[in-house]
Amino acid sequence: QERTYNRFFGLLAERFCRLKKEFQECFESSFRETYDIIHRFDITKLRNVVQLFSHLLATDAISWNVLSGMKMSEDDMTSASRVFVKQMFQNLSEAWGVKKMFERITDPTMQEAFEGLFPRDNPKNTRFAINFFTLIGLGGL
Repeated sequence: QERTYNRFFGLLAERFCRLKKEFQECFESSFRETYDIIHRFDITKLRNVVQLFSHLLATDAISWNVLSGMKMSEDDMTSASRVFVKQMFQNLSEAWGVKKMFERITDPTMQEAFEGLFPRDNPKNTRFAINFFTLIGLGGL
């Protein structure tokens, strides 16, 4: 395990995803599985994993539909999953800028991917999401 994220691994993973659909599917599956057990990771591993997946999302090497399994609510998120989402969106906004992130999030074809992260079903969850993104400096999303 590396102490800090090595960009080489992100570039390599991106290349694999672009070479074969099977690799892309493996990384997408890995994203979902990792998010489900993120509470077991130490902070260094969590940050490195987030950097890798943020890179794959920013380069569209994996589908944004991997985000559809994430639910933004006080009950469904652990402290580790909050760190994961925070780091991921901060990395993506650094890579793309808030304007491009906003365009991606509001893209009608991407609504399924983001409906759990930007909930409209329950006012309590909506408020939680607004407060969360405002707190991490991305209230514009």
